[in-house]
Amino acid sequence: MMSLRRMDDDEPTLAFSPLLRGAVLTLSRAAETPIGLTATKAFKRDYVHWALTHFDWPGRAAEDILAVSKVVNEADFPPLELIHFLLIHCKLGRHFKGTFRATKEGVRLASSPASLFAELIPLYLFEVDHSAFSRTGEAVFGNWDTWLNVMNVELEGGKTESDLYRLFYGELPDEPFAWRKPYAFGSCVLRPLEWAGLVSITSIRDHDGKLDYVVTKTPLWQAALQLETDDMVPKFQRH
Repeated sequence: MMSLRRMDDDEPTLAFSPLLRGAVLTLSRAAETPIGLTATKAFKRDYVHWALTHFDWPGRAAEDILAVSKVVNEADFPPLELIHFLLIHCKLGRHFKGTFRATKEGVRLASSPASLFAELIPLYLFEVDHSAFSRTGEAVFGNWDTWLNVMNVELEGGKTESDLYRLFYGELPDEPFAWRKPYAFGSCVLRPLEWAGLVSITSIRDHDGKLDYVVTKTPLWQAALQLETDDMVPKFQRH
């Protein structure tokens, strides 16, 4: 498993990580008052609604979900479902008598964001099967060492998701369901990087109205990642 740079708790770029933010909020809330669970051990709707409006997740997650229904379950908000899984897996939270509670280690890490980031993000990026969270369930060929080192150079000035896909895999074949391949790349590589806070993804439309996405590195990328291609990164003027 790849490792991350060691950071201090006052590292300002940690604020770019939505997954870290959601984990801190959940652990802090559970440390104060246990969070209620359903019979299937999912977070109850009152906390799901609270998380939707407080996590400040990238994109329009809260607006889009609440526009469909004001009654929202944990499964309707995949980031919360993921955070719940990670906290239980890392033994930072536990289920007890119908509630989710922060463990002693969870309480400690909730006040140490750099340590919590180091605990959760490598697990999430490098060990979780991201295809399981994809609509198609399809994996993508490749590995994190290659993706990160290439993107370290190519994303310095930003790049569209389409261009990134072509960089790694070439032109899409003219065949039915070819869209599934770049979709898997987005779901298994780019979305995890966005949720970790290492890249930002912005939607755009070309002159024909076709939707695409621009991927750029956040300041957390440089603070968190130490890569073999660091010396090859061109120095763009940032504003």
